[in-house]
Amino acid sequence: MTAPLHVRGVLLPDGELGELWIGDGRISRAPLPGATTVFDGGYVVPGLVDAHCHVGIGPDGPVDLDVAAKQAEIDRDAGTLLIRDCGAPIDTKPLQQRDDLPRIIRAGRHLAKPKRYIPYLADQLEHESQLPAAVAEQAADGDGWVKLVGDWIDRSAGDLAPLWSDEVLVEAIATAHAHGARVTAHVFGEDALPGLLAAGIDCIEHGTGLTDDTVEMMSRHGTALVPTLVNIENFPGFASAATKYPDYASHMTALYERGDATVAKAIEAGVPVYAGTDAGGGIEHGVLVDEILALHRVGMSAEQALGAASWEARDWLGHSGLRDGDAADLVCYDSDPRKELAALRHPRRIVLKGAVVT
Repeated sequence: MTAPLHVRGVLLPDGELGELWIGDGRISRAPLPGATTVFDGGYVVPGLVDAHCHVGIGPDGPVDLDVAAKQAEIDRDAGTLLIRDCGAPIDTKPLQQRDDLPRIIRAGRHLAKPKRYIPYLADQLEHESQLPAAVAEQAADGDGWVKLVGDWIDRSAGDLAPLWSDEVLVEAIATAHAHGARVTAHVFGEDALPGLLAAGIDCIEHGTGLTDDTVEMMSRHGTALVPTLVNIENFPGFASAATKYPDYASHMTALYERGDATVAKAIEAGVPVYAGTDAGGGIEHGVLVDEILALHRVGMSAEQALGAASWEARDWLGHSGLRDGDAADLVCYDSDPRKELAALRHPRRIVLKGAVVT
């Protein structure tokens, strides 16, 4: 048993000066004898959340477990203490057993069709009739989330196109829900969204093709959006590389050009929006603050953007904050990140699973 810890500061989101004691990995609002003060006089934030991250994917595809652990360490050292791993081609369960790494919520492997997603990253189903059974398998193996590829380039059409019929989506998403799992989907374009939303999907990743109608559907259904704005910055590169597919290239360019306005409409309509970087592959780990700043740029207040990567996201994912008895995952800052989000780049103290990260 380690000695208890003590933290004093302005506790967010309440904004009141307070004290926390930490023992056996849990927060106590009552003093614990013999506690060592590890932070005093700044701001205390529930551990940051990257709601769309890929621990286990590198620029060239799947990586080994040691590299995946280093990715998680990079995120941790930037203050990200909870990761929703939004699809990984390797088994990262061993990382969940390590007390020195962020908590990871695994969504298992992406579900796609042959030649309709990045090679080697997805389980490729030869026929869509296999989707409900594949969803059940991923739900059983994951941590309450299943990841679909909702659209991708169809080379025969030369542009983005949905992968699944509306009918199979209804069955697949109902199957996930019956197994106690939520479903999210990668979606860049417009056409896949109505079917996914009508089928009761729980979250949309990217969402650059949202229209007024599908924003209204998301708002009405309470469907979450993780826009991964730092990844959308790569769309011009995707377009310029697609020399054989001019329709796809122009489509991706248009989605990029209206990307900020699209996410702003979703925020204004009351769609629950959370911060996710899409780290892994082409996005470096440890850039969650960039995504928080981007959410602020497109219309969230600084406090809303911080909440989308901290207390609001933790609540959405079923994890605790700074209440008595909550798991002790917190980040401490010298200055108020609600006034200057860039302060999030400089954590003074990180406490993960009740222990100080050094």
